[in-house]
Amino acid sequence: MSKETGKNEEVKMIAQNKKARHDFFIESTIEAGIVLSGTEVKSVRNGKVNLKDSYAQIIQNEVYICGMHISPYEKGNIYNKDPLRDRKLLLHRREINRLAGLVQQKGLTLVPLDLYFKRGKVKVTLAVAKGKKLYDKREDIAERDAKREIERKLREKNY
Repeated sequence: MSKETGKNEEVKMIAQNKKARHDFFIESTIEAGIVLSGTEVKSVRNGKVNLKDSYAQIIQNEVYICGMHISPYEKGNIYNKDPLRDRKLLLHRREINRLAGLVQQKGLTLVPLDLYFKRGKVKVTLAVAKGKKLYDKREDIAERDAKREIERKLREKNY
């Protein structure tokens, strides 16, 4: 899964957090670099990453991603790190300050959406999100089903 962006740079998708789009309203997104050790990068290249229950938090004016599972590199040895350790995200100070202000508002949180390679570096798309209630999720499911039904009827009519 690779896609081209406007400036002739290739982006290779590694992992997506599909559950996040289901559980949260996405208010805004930001791209951040991530600090990884050598064997973690090799595992990421092999696609051994899980973003399912991960989140980001601001600790002492630095942003960390927590709960992201990177499996240990199978050919690694003593250099393998803890799969669930907190990993630092690379952002500018003004971006961190803006995120800190948004997160302090009621009900907003930082959730990673995508992990991908861009120009040889591992990047993460971080979303400022608000949690959905159960009835919001049901409304989304009903909308999606209605759209599918309409598309199905249109396809039947065209044939």
